[in-house]
Amino acid sequence: MTQPKALPAGGETQVRADPIGAVLVLVAAAFWGTSALFVKLVAIETGVSALALAFWRDLTTFLVLVVSVGLLRPRWLRVTRSDLRWLAAMGVSLGIFHVIWNLGVMLNGAAVATVQQAAMPAIVAIAARLIWRESLTWTKVMAILLTFMGTVLVSGLEVLGQAQVSREGLLVGLAIPWLLAAWNLLGKKARQNHNPFTILTYAFGFAALVLAPFQFTTPQPFPVSQTALLWFAGFIALSTLGGFSIYTYALGRLQASVATILAMSEIAFVAAYAFLWLDERLNWSQLLGAALVVGGVLLLSWPMRQKTSEVLETSEVLHR
Repeated sequence: MTQPKALPAGGETQVRADPIGAVLVLVAAAFWGTSALFVKLVAIETGVSALALAFWRDLTTFLVLVVSVGLLRPRWLRVTRSDLRWLAAMGVSLGIFHVIWNLGVMLNGAAVATVQQAAMPAIVAIAARLIWRESLTWTKVMAILLTFMGTVLVSGLEVLGQAQVSREGLLVGLAIPWLLAAWNLLGKKARQNHNPFTILTYAFGFAALVLAPFQFTTPQPFPVSQTALLWFAGFIALSTLGGFSIYTYALGRLQASVATILAMSEIAFVAAYAFLWLDERLNWSQLLGAALVVGGVLLLSWPMRQKTSEVLETSEVLHR
């Protein structure tokens, strides 16, 4: 752990989010942003349902991790019973999130579900303040507001204005950011004692267990063409293994509240990929929304004046 630097007179200093951790979250968000592209390509080739795709994604990721880690670093698979409870809770939250997310898209539409998901950084910021005493500065609040407003604009004002949200859709929508926040908070806790690959192996294993019962009533995409397998391999390698492993590692270098705000840059990456590879044109409000998301992310790189106690708290979570 890096020792905190001496503080100047007056008990305040300039504090930045760990630069390596911040860059890693942005890289993870860029990897996650490819998921929409791969999901669309796989769906075109196979007609797979969102629920079945989520299960095969989690199961395949688990199998790749458990075999790779078991062969290369088998000791990483050994965890204590107390740690296993945290890892199981993390996996269950991930699996349930996938189910609720898919249900939210079906009930409310992708645009509304994306906006509902964008409430996650605010939940994490408040919870992290209560659990780990992470500072809740005006910079963080402004970054959360900018990324949320940007997500609303990117999702499309016309689409949102036409959306009809039922009571069931509203309840599901409320659950989406809470489940995603739970995954981040549990991941922060697990990251204190384990490396990213240990965490992800158990998390995706438990997530697959949660989704398995739903597969008995869900049409499966077999047989699968070689083209579909190629797109699915990219989905696993880039969107899943790449994004989740980098982000989980970054959780050891950043406050959970900072990491979740930076992760919202995925919205801007998705918009860029859709423009470059799917030939989807953005209107002026969507371009403004992408700019707001980027602005919220960049805002966290500005120096923040904090009291001595907040500086020490920040130092304790760096370079773990």
